[in-house]
Amino acid sequence: MRKSAFWVIAVSVFSACGLSGAQAPAALDELVAEALRVNPEIRAAQKRYEALRQRPAQEGSLPEPMVSAGYASVGSPRPVAGLGAEPMARAGVMVSQELPFPGKRGLRSAIALKEAEEALQEYRAAALAVTARLKAAYHRWNYARQQLRVLEITRDQLSAVIAAAEAGYAAGRAEQQDILKAQTQLAVLEARRVRLEQEARTAAAEINSLLARPPDAPLPPPEGIGPGALTASLEEISAAALRDSPALRRGQRSIERAGLALELARKDYLPDYTLSAGYYNQGRMPDMYEVRVDLKIPLWYWGKQRAAVAEQVNRASQARGEYEAAALELNYRIRESYLAAQASSRLVRMYAETVIPQAALALESSLASYQAGKVDFLTVLTNLMARTEYEANYHEEVLAFHLAMIRLEELTGTDWLRSERGGVK
Repeated sequence: MRKSAFWVIAVSVFSACGLSGAQAPAALDELVAEALRVNPEIRAAQKRYEALRQRPAQEGSLPEPMVSAGYASVGSPRPVAGLGAEPMARAGVMVSQELPFPGKRGLRSAIALKEAEEALQEYRAAALAVTARLKAAYHRWNYARQQLRVLEITRDQLSAVIAAAEAGYAAGRAEQQDILKAQTQLAVLEARRVRLEQEARTAAAEINSLLARPPDAPLPPPEGIGPGALTASLEEISAAALRDSPALRRGQRSIERAGLALELARKDYLPDYTLSAGYYNQGRMPDMYEVRVDLKIPLWYWGKQRAAVAEQVNRASQARGEYEAAALELNYRIRESYLAAQASSRLVRMYAETVIPQAALALESSLASYQAGKVDFLTVLTNLMARTEYEANYHEEVLAFHLAMIRLEELTGTDWLRSERGGVK
């Protein structure tokens, strides 16, 4: 009877472990979609991008024209005194338009466009970061709950073992220290339960925070998540990062913006100018017309334009250096996360296919042998706790695998656990 009960418990434990390799449930996708809609960090990054999208048109526009109206009096300060009698007396209007040197407006507009494109990549990075944090919290939440299920099953089994030991002690077939050791392990399980419940509540509070909800808002229980599989190669992931990584895309736009800013600084050696046209009424005398061109002469170029060019040269070098550093850091972090996912994937298979089944068989055998009086109680207790530890290790490696894959998604902008590989664009 005890054997059949054990196998029922073992089957339930294996089902809880999620050894079938199912993909992430739709519930997680729904939470991610909600976070993309309501998370304040994402919305702030989106609004910054949308604000900067308005700048290219502003930077490419002409300065506002000026209209001047006035008069010149001769012989008296009163308005238009001497008009029609004195050649210098007149009243009129003048229109002026400042014009940057050809090419400058286009460069300023292009620079503003690159800044907007950088903001777009920052928006993507914010969305990926929030998504990664949400998925990581979800998986930690699921991990804690799975561990609690394992502990609950183990506690029930341990209570049954303690009952059997107490019966044996009453019959003179067991020692009191066996019962005390088992009760100590029961207390250890209770301590682990308290810690896991705290971890589950913390993860749930983080999920609610990312969804802009109160920390204690109710959440439906997470659906079972299998270990998943790492099917992409390191080269494929690295190539995707070069195409889609927000950090690298932002760095590329920064380099392009710095190049345009350098070109604009060099054009500042060329003068801007102002065109003016005016009409003056002189009473009975012929009307007067005026057309004028005013030039800004970069006379102090050694202290202004030359320094501006040197500044932009250094900023362009800075942008290239930051891009190279970001690429090196990205390659390292991708390799680190890939190797972590690869190792955890192997360990998950090892625990699922070899370690846990063998531990379950060892526990079943020791239970039968203990009933027959062939092994001591400590062997049964050791096998029971060993199987529990292996199941805990299994769930830890499943969590480690998913966390590594989440990091890869954040780094590359691609969800590698989906059959249709798409990311936050």
